[in-house]
Amino acid sequence: MIQLPDISLPPEAETQLLQYQNEINALPDYAARVEQARLRFSALNKKGNPTFDSVKAKLSSMCTGARRCAYCEDSVADEVEHIRPKTLYPEFVFAWMNYLYACGPCNVPKNNNFAVFANGTGVLTQVARRRKDPVAPPVPGNPVLLDPRVEDPTEYMALDLRDTFWFVARAKSDTIEHKRADYTIRTLQLNIRDYLPRARRSAYLDYRAHLSHYVQVRNQAQGEEHLLRLAQEIQTRQHPSVWREMKRQHSQIEELRKLFEAAPEALGW
Repeated sequence: MIQLPDISLPPEAETQLLQYQNEINALPDYAARVEQARLRFSALNKKGNPTFDSVKAKLSSMCTGARRCAYCEDSVADEVEHIRPKTLYPEFVFAWMNYLYACGPCNVPKNNNFAVFANGTGVLTQVARRRKDPVAPPVPGNPVLLDPRVEDPTEYMALDLRDTFWFVARAKSDTIEHKRADYTIRTLQLNIRDYLPRARRSAYLDYRAHLSHYVQVRNQAQGEEHLLRLAQEIQTRQHPSVWREMKRQHSQIEELRKLFEAAPEALGW
């Protein structure tokens, strides 16, 4: 996970989303807002709806590679994901900043799972509603799940490039930062889906090979345009968190240290 670029919707789409949201907010009680949020989003989030066609186009432009999921960076993103679940927070069902493009394998485990640091106590509290629970507002508090629309997840999580290619929390245990990273990793199953660490390892080898090729081309003085194209290819590949970690850890891994010494400009990509 990396922070997504801040891209605005066209004014007409933004205005329409606000209108949809106002309709939900105007309902008299919370349970009615939850139900109507579910129904209205399902009815409107369809191909051919100009507003959601625009939403999906902008979310797609935020993705890396061939429209990769904003959470796992691996599978194709094909679902408009509510970072704050609409069944818990109907006041965000049509909020542009509550959307990202995700894949089904990430959306399924996340589903309505959500936790907050409860106001007053700071205790990490699960607020997901079970099947027969009364439809009541969740405990108020600050979200635990990292939000790549407004936060940089790489400030909280690192990637083990030497062995497992698992995400790990960067901060010390018992800190809020550690709890947020750990909760995000576990909720999205970023490590236990075994194909994801394998894909990150492959991405590491791929990035390394592309950077090595870039160095060779530059040393052969094959032209600035060719170099720019190679640099752009590196910057737009999937699993961008792998590239971010390669830059962050390059001084600690010999093979990377040599590559980035040969192409120090790549540290700015």
